[in-house]
Amino acid sequence: MMRLKGRHWVLLWLLVFLGGALTVVGRQTAAFRTARRLRDFREERSTLEARRAELERRIRIASSREVLVPVARRGLKLHEPVDSEFVLFAVPSTSTATVRP
Repeated sequence: MMRLKGRHWVLLWLLVFLGGALTVVGRQTAAFRTARRLRDFREERSTLEARRAELERRIRIASSREVLVPVARRGLKLHEPVDSEFVLFAVPSTSTATVRP
């Protein structure tokens, strides 16, 4: 069996060190990439949340009485009912209703 000489040990430890250093560099590079993607996703999320808030605001404005009443008057020829046009229907209570078996 051949014994390792001093220069072989140095070469072996150098290779072990280089392997460990490459592993550390690779993991750090992957961590930086992941951090960049996370930052990009957070920016995209905040942009989407701002867009959602804007769309919800536009929906509230479009469904308000100030917008719907003129559209209903012009386009559908509707009008706001007066008191005499309201009809209230009484819902019978369950105790007075007859239950059939």
